[in-house]
Formats: sequence, C-alpha cells, structure tokens
Amino acid sequence: MTSNRKLRVATVITRFNGGAGRVALNGALALPPDLYERAVVTGGVGIDSRPTDVGQEVRYGDEAVANAAAGDLTPDAFEAGMEIVQVAPLVPQISPRDDLAALRTLTRVLAEGKYDVVHTHSAKGGVIGRIAAARAGVPRIVHTWHGFPFNEYQSWVRRRAYVRLERMAAKHTDMFLGIGSETVTTALRLGLATPERIRLSWPSVDVEAYAPVPGSRARARRRLDLPLGVKVVGTVGRLAPQKGPEVFAEALARLPDDVFGLWVGGGPLTEEMERLTAKLGIGERMRWLGHREDVAEMMPAFDVMAMASRWEGLPCVLVEAIGAGIPLVATAVPSNQDLVLAGETGMLVPPEDPRGLAGAIGHLLDNPVAAARMAERARQRVGDWFSPGYLGSVLDETYRGTSQRPHQR
Repeated sequence: MTSNRKLRVATVITRFNGGAGRVALNGALALPPDLYERAVVTGGVGIDSRPTDVGQEVRYGDEAVANAAAGDLTPDAFEAGMEIVQVAPLVPQISPRDDLAALRTLTRVLAEGKYDVVHTHSAKGGVIGRIAAARAGVPRIVHTWHGFPFNEYQSWVRRRAYVRLERMAAKHTDMFLGIGSETVTTALRLGLATPERIRLSWPSVDVEAYAPVPGSRARARRRLDLPLGVKVVGTVGRLAPQKGPEVFAEALARLPDDVFGLWVGGGPLTEEMERLTAKLGIGERMRWLGHREDVAEMMPAFDVMAMASRWEGLPCVLVEAIGAGIPLVATAVPSNQDLVLAGETGMLVPPEDPRGLAGAIGHLLDNPVAAARMAERARQRVGDWFSPGYLGSVLDETYRGTSQRPHQR
C-alpha cells in the first residue's frame, strides 16, 4: 500500500476514554484530512446497556455520540470530522455472548465501511477487532500495544490465556506499534511478532498546550480553593487497582500536614478511596476530584506529579506533566523508565511502596532546585518524539508500509 491516494482508516477501540483513548484520538487527529478519511469504531457503554432491539446494535454519527458514556472522547472525534460508529456488543467485560455478537457485528461494519486500514487499540478491541478485520478482508491491519493485559499480579492461568489470545490475533496483524520500549521488548521476548512488524511508538501530546504561563499556578489553586502556602502532590488517572490510588493515599498520610493530595479521575474505587481517606485521617488534605475536562488548567496547581501505578504502558499524563514543568515521581514499571530516569529526569520508586513514594515526594518538595533541574532535563528528553507531527509521520509510514501478517503471506 504505497500509493499516495486517500486512505480510509478505522480506529477500533473498546472504550474510547482514558490514556489509550487519548492516544488513539491524538493519532487520528495527527493524520492529514486531505490524505485520510478517518473513522472511529468504539464499543458500547456496558452490559447493562445492551440493546434489546437488534437494530440498535450499531449506532452512527449523532446517535452514537449521544449514547456515549461520560468522559468518552467520541464528541471530540465527531467535532473533528471523523465518522463515528458504536458497536453495542463490544463491551469491556468478558461476556461470551456479547463477544461473539461483537465479532459478527464488527465484521459486518468493517466490510460495509470498505476501509483500507483498520487500526486497533486496547486488549479486547484489539483481539476482536483484528479477527473481524481479517474476516472482512481489510487490506492492512495495525495494532497498538499500550502495554499488555497480562501482568505479574495475575494468576499464571489467566496470564497464559492472555498471551495465547494475543498470539492468535498477531497472526492477523500486518504491523504493530508498541508504546514504550519495555512494551516492545516484552513483545519480542515472548515472540508475539517478527521484528520487522514491530515499531516503537510514543503517545502524541501537544506539550506546548501544557506549558506554564504567568499566573497559571495561582489561578489553578484558587479554582480548587486550596489554602495559601500548601504544597501539592497530584496525579491524573482512573480510580482503579492498576493505578494504585490507595498507595497514593497512604503515602500522603506519611507526609507533613501542609502537603495536600489531588487525584484527577474517577473510577470503580471512588467510594472505597473516600472511606480510606477518612480512615487515614487525611480528609482535610486529600481531594478526589473525579473526571474533569480541564486537566491542563489543573496541573499548574501541582508541585509534584506522583504516579503510584502497579503496571503501565507509557501514560500520556507523564508527558503532559513534563510539558507543564512539574517534577515527576513514578513507579519503576514498564514503560515509565522511558521518561523518568532515576535522579536525572525524576525519581523512581518500587510499586506498592507507600513509604518509598512518600520519601521521594518529600525529597522533591524539600529540594526545589534539584526538582526544577530534573523537570528541565525531562523536557529536553521529550524533544519532538511526542509531537503530533512525529506521530503523524509514523502512522503514515505504517499505514502505507509493506510488512505482512503471517496469514496473508
């Protein structure tokens, strides 16, 4: 697929939100509209919303946008001129009936769309999407690994099942993009694909949009009604086990009373975290802010960004914090080390270690000169690799490339 003709590209993702959703959206936005017709095929909002009418298994355009869940990025894609398709049976939960229905429906949708390229994201959408695209006869199938659904916190049975599913889907994949070096290394070590079908990629972030401007710190703190003179450690992410919110709260409890904690993002652990906050006695200085659309305006309130994740791909929020000039503390998990070099561009701590996390946060708060030096070096390291223009060139080369899936050779 080497011609310069306009290509029809469908981005397939189960949940069009969070870090993976933002990476997928930014990738689609990086494609020049004069060279690409862009579509987003996303899943339903959950099993409870399963349609009773077969005719509502697929929604398009305005109807799909209206049916999107809170925090979904569908409206942003629609406003940017992308086609929107919502496949109701494609839900995050494991459900054999829905998964088979999603495969059938998605195969039909992709065949009817006559797409030149299908680019899948996320674990479930990646497996079902690639098999459906192959059945639909899509000429080129690309998948982005944002990390892997298998990790050390799972049983070996579940981990092995996920690896086998990925190997099966890999047979129907022409090219892979791996977010972060550790993701690529893991894929090669497990033999998920041959080297010529794997390329390192980075999330696209408009770093300049997060650059601090005079008065932004004071405005953000007034907006959050923070007391004068307090120190603030913040983070952005879903309130889910992967992100370690209880570790963040326990670390805050070990810090002095003039240190406040801010967590931007909602999720299934919201009520549990509120109870933990009360139990730890930090209710006056720990704020769970829920989902917000104004993250760029909130970040200047942070003195330190702290990520307590148990596992990660390469979260966009780290790049956003670097753009905002905020010193970083992150857990030593894949692929945080691509951005956070210990003692150079930030500080790394073991996962599930509140004491270590508190110590690193305290060190940066107590040593602002060293913290500023790390923040500046982090910004220098980001360079152009994370720019929308760079990602656009990577996707263009990938979509028009010549690598082939094993089942097509």
